[in-house]
Amino acid sequence: MFKTVLKHLSPAGERGRLSVLIFHRVLPEPDPIFPGEVDAVAFDAICQWMKSWCNVLPLDVAAQRLQSRSLPERAVAITFDDGYADNRTVAQPILARHGLQATFFIATDFLDGGRMWNDTVIESVRLCTQAQLDLSSLAKPDGSGYLGQYAISSPVQKREAIQAIIGQIKYLPLAQRKTLTEQIAVCAGVRPPDDLMMTSQQVRELRQAGMQIGAHTRTHPILAKLGADAARAEIGESRAFLQDLLGERVGLFAYPNGKPGTDYIPESVDIVRELGFDAAVSTTWGAARSGTDPFQIPRFTPWDRSKLRFGTRFAGNLWKT
Repeated sequence: MFKTVLKHLSPAGERGRLSVLIFHRVLPEPDPIFPGEVDAVAFDAICQWMKSWCNVLPLDVAAQRLQSRSLPERAVAITFDDGYADNRTVAQPILARHGLQATFFIATDFLDGGRMWNDTVIESVRLCTQAQLDLSSLAKPDGSGYLGQYAISSPVQKREAIQAIIGQIKYLPLAQRKTLTEQIAVCAGVRPPDDLMMTSQQVRELRQAGMQIGAHTRTHPILAKLGADAARAEIGESRAFLQDLLGERVGLFAYPNGKPGTDYIPESVDIVRELGFDAAVSTTWGAARSGTDPFQIPRFTPWDRSKLRFGTRFAGNLWKT
């Protein structure tokens, strides 16, 4: 059924449409705190559906064929952001079993033992053994008060605490975020893990396995908050690192967080274009058409676990754009 529907919504050629899926992690087992996070079983099912319903293309090929109006019907590309270790250890073997390729966008400063600020928050709350996490000693950077206290005796409470804390510090300058998250870990009395992200060798292994590698800045900043020189350095230096690591040109880029106007601005797009990338992706929901800006290709996150719901949402994303 869905194959027929998608053929109608995403035809070949002139009226071709490109759907781009975005993932971050593929966990080996379900996470009780974030039960909606994609795990190995769910990702295996998604790969089966994509293999059955769609023509899955490497993102660089898909972007090129989108512009030349030569997409096949039911065109799809699969992408991952940030550079988590489970992309290599869990996701890539599943992709390989299904004969599928994906593009992995790497925030390069977190390779080889680094950790993203949001993961410091998540793991501090996850590993905290107290019934309540007291952050009342930590002042909000805007001077409006303190981070407060959070009940964390259950997975649901932990999730709510994580979401509340992240929401308060997400758009702070990088240095302030880093300082606050480190203080949160101290308050929680934990040492967050340092093996969440890939090693440089694992990135090489992904490429050797036929996967594509794209740039995702060095430190995953909010580009809209940076000056032009700082944004250019974040974008360009991340690509230079990957090109040196892989010994080949890197032509794809993903904007951190990826919401236009909030996370990146027209100046960010200009920088990506001026640096000579071939295409870039956002996190705006929708599907790309032949007239879509190749430096702002939309993506969407599928989260439904049943075949019917997943297929319905997938088709709906095409229908609405």
